[in-house]
Amino acid sequence: MADPNVLNPHPPEFDRFLYASVGEDRNGFAVTVLSTLARLGLDPWKETAELVTLGRDAARARLGTLLARFRDVPALASDHGKIAQDLSQLLPEGRTSGSLKRAASTVAGGSLGASGAIWAVLAIVFVLFQMFMVGGSGSGQ
Repeated sequence: MADPNVLNPHPPEFDRFLYASVGEDRNGFAVTVLSTLARLGLDPWKETAELVTLGRDAARARLGTLLARFRDVPALASDHGKIAQDLSQLLPEGRTSGSLKRAASTVAGGSLGASGAIWAVLAIVFVLFQMFMVGGSGSGQ
């Protein structure tokens, strides 16, 4: 049976944390953890996987450091420690699930396994199909 996460290889356990709000930006728009990490130039899923493997206290400290660097949300300037504490509670427990540990290590390691191979094969098939279509249409004599 096909893997149900082929189209979304990211662990669903990370969603509650990544889609949590860190506050409003200067334009009044809600900013999530996902967009905060992305705006800091980090891969949100890889960073979350690393936070999960650190444990709750170390993750809270690391998250506090990251939020202190983020300037787009004015409320973070004075409250980044409290917000980091609240957000760290949304991280999935790495010890409770062996599958979560594997998912976190896969994301952190950048390996997509079978789904990456499937996408590579599909890309090759698509390129070959395009070459066949373009090559076949030019010989009309």
